[in-house]
Amino acid sequence: MQLPSALLQSLQGLPGFDETAFTDLHQSGALVTSIRINPHKISGMPFAGDHAPVPWSHYGYYLNKRPSFTFDPLFHAGCYYVQEASSMFLEQALRQTTELTGPLKVLDLCAAPGGKTTHIQSLISKESLLVSNEVIRSRAAVLKDNVIKWGAHNIAVTNNDPADFSALPGFFDVVVVDAPCSGSGLFRRDEEAIGEWSPNNVELCSQRQQRILADVLPALKEDGILIYSTCSYSRQEDEDILQWLGNTLDMEGVELATAPDWNIVTVKTGSNFGYRFWPHRLRGEGFFMGVFRKKSAGEKPEKYRPKTKPLSSKDAGPLRSWIKTAEQQFVAFGGRIYTWSANLYEAFDLLAGKMKVVYSGVLLGELIRDKLIPDHALAMSSLIPDAIAGTGLSEADAIRYLQRKDLVLETVKKGWQLALFSGHPLGWMNVLPNRINNYYPKELRILKERAPHE
Repeated sequence: MQLPSALLQSLQGLPGFDETAFTDLHQSGALVTSIRINPHKISGMPFAGDHAPVPWSHYGYYLNKRPSFTFDPLFHAGCYYVQEASSMFLEQALRQTTELTGPLKVLDLCAAPGGKTTHIQSLISKESLLVSNEVIRSRAAVLKDNVIKWGAHNIAVTNNDPADFSALPGFFDVVVVDAPCSGSGLFRRDEEAIGEWSPNNVELCSQRQQRILADVLPALKEDGILIYSTCSYSRQEDEDILQWLGNTLDMEGVELATAPDWNIVTVKTGSNFGYRFWPHRLRGEGFFMGVFRKKSAGEKPEKYRPKTKPLSSKDAGPLRSWIKTAEQQFVAFGGRIYTWSANLYEAFDLLAGKMKVVYSGVLLGELIRDKLIPDHALAMSSLIPDAIAGTGLSEADAIRYLQRKDLVLETVKKGWQLALFSGHPLGWMNVLPNRINNYYPKELRILKERAPHE
């Protein structure tokens, strides 16, 4: 791996940088694999062996070797997310600045593919709202799939430009901006990024980051928390942005506590604090984070005016048996039925009227002649009651199911039921007298065949 000489030159003098150790590590080919478990689905490590925890996350683990996630049914069940360890430091930023047990409104502005969104959802209360936004439509679709797999019902996925959130003044308690950047922190994982890196691109990214932050900050309430991060080493995208935030946008830097053995480098620029992750100092990729508190009041949220009507009690009747809590409302969009938590109904409704919402709450499915054709999202959600039938699959049958192949199973009840692996839903199947219809979504199916050694 040949690192750009302009990059190495630009990093000279930055706290924690050691050119020899940095270069040797990139040329070694050594990689780090880490996962973060879904505490709403499992309570411990899903892989056998002695796997070290990620020290700054309650839910993160380093793997001793990289398995084939594609052929692990628990991955498809949403029991864990494959995430770079350094970025899990978001957990410390939230735990140390925010009362997570109360109801919050959180915006993950640049959210695809979903690592930080699923992490945030694991930390906030079920009464809280998480808006997960992605400006690029195709990436928003991937984000939606990962949100559904995670099983949450307090997330809205949106496809908006940062400036669009000015329509929600002072709405959010926390805004997370994992900003698009020049990507030098990910060179070990993506060598193609080396060819795309240039000093000019760093400057362009810095300007874009400033524009994104200035556009979204009106949506953050007074005393709200801004968490800014990049996967870049460049000062222009890191310390210089912190200084710009503090000097230009009336933001107050927040210091976080870090343990010495984490080997995270704390940098101070004026009254602002940044946290640098160097891969030659710790087990993780290049990463940078800064945290701020908003001091200016700005505009107040406008008065809420209802736009969406929930289904009537009569129309909602056939749906109640499909979810385990009565504290849900049902709404119809384009012939499809969604369920929203009653305490979040107003917020979801407001978003539906103001933003381009791709997904919200949980999609139950379609009502056809007063009978529900259940959606995959319902199978993955935490709303499924124990009374819904399910059939446990062997690992081989689970892989066949995830490949959307035909299944031949004995002693299976008739009708709609969950396909289960180790007690975790993978999706729906409809058992008829002479066959089993596999309803795993076509767009999610495993396309390749399993190699003999996998």
